[in-house]
Amino acid sequence: MAHPNHQIARKFFAAFFTGTIPDDLLTPDMHAWTTLGPMDKTAYLGGLKAVIALFNGGRATFTYTIDAVTAEDDRVVVEIHSNGAFTDGEPYENTYIFVLRIRDGRVASIAEHFNPIPFMKQMLPRMQPEMAKALA
Repeated sequence: MAHPNHQIARKFFAAFFTGTIPDDLLTPDMHAWTTLGPMDKTAYLGGLKAVIALFNGGRATFTYTIDAVTAEDDRVVVEIHSNGAFTDGEPYENTYIFVLRIRDGRVASIAEHFNPIPFMKQMLPRMQPEMAKALA
């Protein structure tokens, strides 16, 4: 039988890759750490929207695959790979390890590990200047 937090993680990622995470999936004090550094809830959600917007519209595609989910106590580790194309058609791929901490059925913290090379080379230059500054 799967750990109860598997379902919370899968619901989180179903929303995550649309760029909009419902507030009822997150604790009010949710915080994040990414390969680029720490972020509060507002900055993390803003960065997510900016990234997803790079794939919306035109010929853009973006897909992700959850490769594995492991849960124990309040932790859920999710292995993911993604691929897609930016709105200008350039392909993009990356791999991720997320460590979620769950509290009272909601995500309280996120540690997002990803390959920074494709992000820095392809994604960061396309992001809005103010978001690029916040993530740099």
